[in-house]
Amino acid sequence: MTVREILKMGDPRLLRVAEPVTEFGTPEMAQLIADMFDTMHAANGAGLAAPQIGVNLQLVIYGFKQNPRYPDAPQVPETVLINPVLTPLSDEKEEGFEGCLSVPGLRGSVPRWTKLRYEGVDQLNQPIARDVDGFHARVVQHEVDHLLGMLYPMRITDFTKFGFTDVMFPDLDPNDDD
Repeated sequence: MTVREILKMGDPRLLRVAEPVTEFGTPEMAQLIADMFDTMHAANGAGLAAPQIGVNLQLVIYGFKQNPRYPDAPQVPETVLINPVLTPLSDEKEEGFEGCLSVPGLRGSVPRWTKLRYEGVDQLNQPIARDVDGFHARVVQHEVDHLLGMLYPMRITDFTKFGFTDVMFPDLDPNDDD
C-alpha cells in the first residue's frame, strides 16, 4: 500500500492543465492507479485526480459504497477515467456542498450540471461512456476540474456558503478531514 502526499491549495502544480495519457497498460500506470486508490481510501475521499498527487496526467479515479465524508450520498461505482470529455445533457444546474482533499477542512456550495455524459477510456484504453446524474455527476465534474487546473472554490458563486467543515457541518466525523 502506497499512500501519496496530496497537494494542497496554493501549490502551483494544482493549477496546471493536465497532459493527455498516451501509454496504457504499463506497469507504471498500474502502480500509479493503485497508489491513487490507496491514497483516496486512506483519506476517505470520493475521488482523486492525478494532479492532486503531483502527476500532470488526465487521469481521475472515483467511487465508493459508503463515504463518511458524504454520509447521505448514494454509491458511485469505482472507476478509472482517462482523457475524459464531459457533455452536459441539460442546461439544469444544482448547488451542492463539496469538499476536497486538496482543500482540507473547508466546504463550499458549488453549482454543477445535474445530468451529463462522460466519455474516456480506462487504464487498458477500453472506452467508457456513461450518462449520470446527481452525486455521481457532481463527483465526476469535481475530479475533471482538477485536470483543468480548477479547484472547487474557483466555482463558488456565493461565499456565504463557504466555510470550515466543522463549523458548517458539526455532525460530520471530525476525524474525516476534507
